[in-house]
Amino acid sequence: MISINNLQELPEWRVLQNSCKAMSVLDAILSQDWIYRYSSYNSEWSENEEFFEIRNGEGDQLLILFTTTGAVINGYLSEADQEEKEKLTAGLPEAYHEFIFGEPVNSTGTTFCIWTTAYGNWTTGHVTADEDKSEELLSLLDGKPETYITWATDYFKGSYKENGIPRETVGRIFNGEMLTIDMILSIIEVLEDAEQLKEDLIEISYPYHIIE
Repeated sequence: MISINNLQELPEWRVLQNSCKAMSVLDAILSQDWIYRYSSYNSEWSENEEFFEIRNGEGDQLLILFTTTGAVINGYLSEADQEEKEKLTAGLPEAYHEFIFGEPVNSTGTTFCIWTTAYGNWTTGHVTADEDKSEELLSLLDGKPETYITWATDYFKGSYKENGIPRETVGRIFNGEMLTIDMILSIIEVLEDAEQLKEDLIEISYPYHIIE
């Protein structure tokens, strides 16, 4: 299980970026109402920067900034013991300072911080012995469709077709394939608002060809 004490399972940042987009696409299909989604992706956060967010509705959040050369992950767990941010970010490259010490991270809070080095490896600042329960927010980031399906089967119960969330479709989305109406309808019974989904896909910057 991925945690700040076990970063070996965290994929290379470009792979992580693609899987974050895939999860946001799937969330947008399973819940057309943004407020009930677990994850969202903004491909136009700022020039040469993209943004991914996980929120569990209980005050915990995971915020990820993707740049053209790497990524930084900010985690906040509302019930975790809070270390000094200077310790959590010790060694943080200056390129990530504006994000980590600015908004919305500053208002959200920081329980742990993970970033890519100049060599593309994942690292972190001060690590506490209890891991700050970081795996609760990081477990979905392993880049595996099966992990998402297991989680979403419980989280979105009642939103997908009776035969379950299809592994083939989820795998195709994780591979970045063009999203079609047939793929969508293999997951849900009816697409209630095609225009809203198109807006979401544009924001995510995910390819689609939806003709109902």
